[in-house]
Amino acid sequence: MPEQLSTEILNRGVQDSGPYAGSINFSIRVRRGLPDFLSSVNMKYVKLGYGYLLSHGFYLLMVMPIVVLMFGAGIGKIALGDFCPKFGIADACFGIGLLGLVVYIYFDSTTRSVYLVDFTCYRPPKELKISKEEFIDLAKKSGHFNDSAIDYQHKVLQSSGIGDETYVPRLVFTPGRKINLKDGREEASIQIFGAIDDLFASTNIKPHQIKILIVNCGVLNPTPSLSSMVINHYKLRHNIQSYNLGGMGCAAGIVAIDLAKDLLNVYRGAYALVVSTEVVSYTWYSGNDHSLLLPNCYFRMGAAAMLLSSRKIDRWRAKYELKQLVRTHKATDNRSYNSIQLKEDDQGKQGLSVSNDVIEIGGHALKANITTLGPLVLPVSEQYYFFKNLLFKTKSKLYIPDYKLAFEHICILASSKRVLDELEKNLELTEEYMKASRKTLERFGNTSSKKLFQANTDYNRTDRSSSDQLVSPIFILYKNRTVN
Repeated sequence: MPEQLSTEILNRGVQDSGPYAGSINFSIRVRRGLPDFLSSVNMKYVKLGYGYLLSHGFYLLMVMPIVVLMFGAGIGKIALGDFCPKFGIADACFGIGLLGLVVYIYFDSTTRSVYLVDFTCYRPPKELKISKEEFIDLAKKSGHFNDSAIDYQHKVLQSSGIGDETYVPRLVFTPGRKINLKDGREEASIQIFGAIDDLFASTNIKPHQIKILIVNCGVLNPTPSLSSMVINHYKLRHNIQSYNLGGMGCAAGIVAIDLAKDLLNVYRGAYALVVSTEVVSYTWYSGNDHSLLLPNCYFRMGAAAMLLSSRKIDRWRAKYELKQLVRTHKATDNRSYNSIQLKEDDQGKQGLSVSNDVIEIGGHALKANITTLGPLVLPVSEQYYFFKNLLFKTKSKLYIPDYKLAFEHICILASSKRVLDELEKNLELTEEYMKASRKTLERFGNTSSKKLFQANTDYNRTDRSSSDQLVSPIFILYKNRTVN
């Protein structure tokens, strides 16, 4: 498949010296873009998707025939006993007991439904709001950046899609400030406790009812852990299943939901509390290396708390039911592995380095993920046309299923304006699909692993029916259960 490239013409002003002095100087920047989602399909991921589908239905193929046979045999014995006085109580007890055992095995082997009861997003105080103009002004006054670094951040902010009401801890602009654990812990506790307090208030859940706790934060991973901090603050139960995830960046929210889903299938009838956050004061870079400055321009304060349940009684009050969750891991590829990393510059200042290829790399992961998800969600008609074209080559070009037929809403991670523009174009989405993600980016910026739920909050403010399906790369499929 040909490589997808994008070009950008840059006006570098009038040349001051040399043989071309006085003339306008232009340059052309060529970047790798997203792969073409609609021109090809990797059959490796198609097979993986059908593998998931078959594994989900395996218990039906194996257990259901036994249940039907035993149920039929039980009915036959009962009917025979009505006419045959030789039918004994021992036979009846044996038949009923065997039937009960099979039914128990069937229900125990099935995957329980997982419900997203509710979620809340922490909103920092108004005094932490910052406009793009004020951001640059404070950056200049901090004395941390030279003119080149200031100009670079200004250009990035102007094209970022971020608005003038995002939240930044102002202490990062303090002259001479260095990254420290005290500031990081304080910011983390304010955000995490704020989100959890709102969640407990909205759901009327008491802390002792939480059986599973999962906290994720990309860069700040102190000892004691953030999950221990939550347990200590809310005095959670002594036998709580506690997990602390770190170093997973924007994907950590999806990873945490996947882990909670698996744990809820082990601990039946339990509540899981999932908290996603990022700490700006600990990821802030105060140097002049352009490759480390990008997160300064995009990352903003925020945290989200989610309450998940496997209790059937919560079906009626849950906002969503988790239908499918598909994760695609690309760490075996060196370019993917090195695309985002925490490192130090020549002066020993810590920052997050973002590769120039990150959009292309993310696009390949997203394409693989969508392909894997297809067999689980696409209408039968689309899958029929795909395989008919694949097997009989009825067309010169491979038939690509229309994924929009499977979803009513698509919630895309609000990373940057360029990412949203590329996905809108490549997936042939309408502005209606992109509305929640664009508004989230404008209002709150990139809040790392919690931005998916912030976008979901914007989606919840719009009118939708109780049959809506919401999908978010990379990829959680929820079925809406309530109308707010």
